[in-house]
Amino acid sequence: MKNKTPNNFCGLPAKYSNYKDSKIAILPVPFDKTGSWLKGSDKGPQAIINSSKYMELYDIETNSEVYKQGLHTLKAVTSDTSKKMVANVCRETKRLINDGKFVVTLGGEHTVSLGAIMAHAGLFSNISILHLDAHSDRRDAYEGSRYSHACVMARAGEITEEIISAGIRSMDSSELKNMDRRRIFFASDICQRRDWISKAAGMLSENVYITIDIDVLDPSIMPSTGTPEPGGLGWYEVLALLKSVSSKKRIVGFDVVELLPSENKAPDFLAAKLTYKLLSYIFNR
Repeated sequence: MKNKTPNNFCGLPAKYSNYKDSKIAILPVPFDKTGSWLKGSDKGPQAIINSSKYMELYDIETNSEVYKQGLHTLKAVTSDTSKKMVANVCRETKRLINDGKFVVTLGGEHTVSLGAIMAHAGLFSNISILHLDAHSDRRDAYEGSRYSHACVMARAGEITEEIISAGIRSMDSSELKNMDRRRIFFASDICQRRDWISKAAGMLSENVYITIDIDVLDPSIMPSTGTPEPGGLGWYEVLALLKSVSSKKRIVGFDVVELLPSENKAPDFLAAKLTYKLLSYIFNR
């Protein structure tokens, strides 16, 4: 790959990356203020973009090249506080949706997702959230903040009760009061199985927003995250769920968050590939 490759998602020439003609908007949000263990998720969006330049852009499974829909990478949204960041992401996401774009948000810590969720919930009716994560993220507050990455789904639950969580394997007892166990697919119950996928997809409403905390994946394939948890889902398990939801529901937007890049570039590439793969499912529907 030449050094002159454009600095955008997939390294695309202007023909496939200009704003006017692109159906898909990639919104980087390099924010990491509330990470509770390892820091550096603010470097995640650029690491995903960098790695995406080395992907093969033909998707074998869907027999498609989704980049031809147009993928425009926007200037990163930056903010100095969590509250401002959520407001800025919400405002920018609404602008993009109103401009006819399908928005993919790249974080950053998981709090980044809240602004995108707020925007989509405000513009799409009958919306539900598919939440893929190792952690429940339903604390009312953490370390004095209601906008911590550990509280993002508690805040999302104030927007809509229609949340399905999958891959969960870590939580605090204080989160139990904010949890509907009928809508939780714990990792220990679903790992290396596929019979739960149809049930999870069926519980979602017509319009679906997907938030993917990259630590939903097992640390054996995704060690580059701030709070890795053993016993996570595998690559093909996650893809099977995303494919099922894409075929049965209308996915209106999604995010990929909590990548904490290191010298090992394989996890960065995985996050980029996962982003592109989900786009391939959505636009090949």
